[in-house]
Amino acid sequence: MSLFSSSLYFISGFIIAFLFPRLPGILVTRGKGFNLNFPPHPEPIPLSPHLTQRVLHMRMFYWLGLIVSFIPLLFGFLSVKWGNVPFGFGLWLSSGWFILSRLQIFIGGPEPPWTLDMAQRLQIISNKAKSDSKCCESISPEWLLSGIYCSVCKKKLDDMPRPDLGRKRSDGFFMGVIRLIASDGNPMFIPDKKNFDVDYSESE
Repeated sequence: MSLFSSSLYFISGFIIAFLFPRLPGILVTRGKGFNLNFPPHPEPIPLSPHLTQRVLHMRMFYWLGLIVSFIPLLFGFLSVKWGNVPFGFGLWLSSGWFILSRLQIFIGGPEPPWTLDMAQRLQIISNKAKSDSKCCESISPEWLLSGIYCSVCKKKLDDMPRPDLGRKRSDGFFMGVIRLIASDGNPMFIPDKKNFDVDYSESE
């Protein structure tokens, strides 16, 4: 086997194992039936039980990718032992790196884009909007990229940036997939906490 063909096999295996565990979060959540309760991307999302549930769904898909990644890892091992070595090594290396990147949270690494704490904070803000301590009489909290704001009085209720939430992206499937892979679902930027002005024209 030539160096060129070996490189092609390795790259093919690497790309397949790189995309495979990410497919549930990229494809399943973009379906029309999965987004009936949300405005189209990139509009702000009103806080509701549906939004809290969506964060938990995205968290589930995030960790499902860890389980799915063991499939190309196993095929990579089998291919290295009894099949095409460069292809198997590409599968093994890419899936192994993916598994390590997911597990780094347990040794002090960055948190996933979607967490239980995030869902709880959304629910707390929703509950507070119905209490006597609400910011205005007609409070309507919405989640923008840079945080959660009241769409009526424009007060910033939380500086938690918005990650990808599985909506069909307005920038098209191809560019959307590239952005999702590059960001791994994380917010595209971290807002300045000192800036409490809200721009409703911002997009992901």
